[in-house]
Amino acid sequence: MKKILEMRQIEKSFGKVKVLKGVNLTAYRGEVLALMGENGAGKSTLMKILSGVYPYGSYSGELVINGQICQFNSTRDAVKAGVSIIHQELNLIPGLSVMENIFLGREPKTAPGLIDWQQMRQLTVELLERVGITLEPEELVGNLSIGQQQLIEIAKALSFSAEIIIMDEPTSALTDSEVEQLFNLIRLLKSQDKAIIYISHKMDEIDVIADRVEVLRDGESVGGGMKADLSRDKIISLMVGRDLTDLYPRRENKPGEVILEIESLTVPGVLETLSLQVRKGEVLGIAGLMGSGRTELALALFGIYGKRLTGEIRLNGKKLTIQNPRQALDNGIALVTEDRKVSGLVLGMSVGENLTLSCLEQLSNALGIINQERERTVIKNYIQELRIKTAGEDLAVANLSGGNQQKVVLAKMLATQPRILILDEPTRGVDVGAKAEIYQIINRLAANGVGIIMISSELPEIIGMSDRVAVMADGSLAGILEKEEVTQEKIMALATGGRRNEKESA
Repeated sequence: MKKILEMRQIEKSFGKVKVLKGVNLTAYRGEVLALMGENGAGKSTLMKILSGVYPYGSYSGELVINGQICQFNSTRDAVKAGVSIIHQELNLIPGLSVMENIFLGREPKTAPGLIDWQQMRQLTVELLERVGITLEPEELVGNLSIGQQQLIEIAKALSFSAEIIIMDEPTSALTDSEVEQLFNLIRLLKSQDKAIIYISHKMDEIDVIADRVEVLRDGESVGGGMKADLSRDKIISLMVGRDLTDLYPRRENKPGEVILEIESLTVPGVLETLSLQVRKGEVLGIAGLMGSGRTELALALFGIYGKRLTGEIRLNGKKLTIQNPRQALDNGIALVTEDRKVSGLVLGMSVGENLTLSCLEQLSNALGIINQERERTVIKNYIQELRIKTAGEDLAVANLSGGNQQKVVLAKMLATQPRILILDEPTRGVDVGAKAEIYQIINRLAANGVGIIMISSELPEIIGMSDRVAVMADGSLAGILEKEEVTQEKIMALATGGRRNEKESA
């Protein structure tokens, strides 16, 4: 294989914090290079240097593409050199069409300088064919699934004649069939001698798609090699600097009495007469396919549906009225949402400001004035307790890694002292080391008597962490599995069969 990229002795600092410490990276044509590491290891920073987000002069070291030293001053320079990046948060405009998104800012023109719509359409058709998707170029991007949008981003990268394509957590919101479609496209790009730099925390994906692996830890290159020569345990050990002998730590406490009772919970068109119980110190896993109503159940318990919600919610035998999030929090029910950047954090605010947003009332006097000393104590305690890696409480939360942002969201909810904690995809986009830490936090909370409802699309996580698993389908409860009987096969049978058991017993 022919070498296309070398990054030599790359160093980068933010203020006094050095985030890259002499990193070396090499990529070859016709290969998939998996770039791995814990959140905060420096992967995103390194890729931002490669893609021109951080201009030459803001870092030290050499960037060499096709044997030529490159000094990018902007993302446009990187694109001209054949580098394209597909971000985890897609950069498409929902109100524009597919072809307008692909050629935004560089539309083909006619001789008088007008947009040549016919040529743009034809070029779009050709690009869509290359990525294996059948769409009308005039279709609004906002009408497409996340998987289709991902393919549009790749088509856009190809329109730049990209030779190096960076994919940052590309499957985080894709269905299984969309993931397979993406993998087929990656194989096609490999056959066309493209170099793919693939960033993911999902070991199953790395096993399937990667040719070679490079691992960063704490801003340094710590090892790697051909994927065929590296075991999963070896990669994990390189990432975290230690062996993770038990990813799902055992929990010694046993669930106690019922503390949360849900009876005939209904939201028209969303949830249908759903009944559940949660015990003190229990982790109740919620499984199901996309669209089964898992997240909607969490939102209902957190008061998002207001008066549309009917049925009964009882906590410690007391009937609750929950028509908004404030009422939920006041009654001891907290929610860590599935999308931390959209609904979990205020990205323009600091770590500390985000952490105490949910408990400012408890930190204020009768006049509404915040006791800043108490607030700083709360912030310091949770940063230490959850091991949030940050340069300080005043750092903008947007500058944290995904795993540490997730810990801030979790800390924000824990600061309300909940009796029921709902976790919706708590480890999405989080590396294996941070996952293990989050699992330990969950176990500590359960040991302290908190009832936990954990929603996850990762079945090994559901099975490894749950005392019981409730499976949802079509907005209703398909069945409940006890820990000793739960398997992936039984979960999927319920998830795809809907009310199979009820129908069989009828």
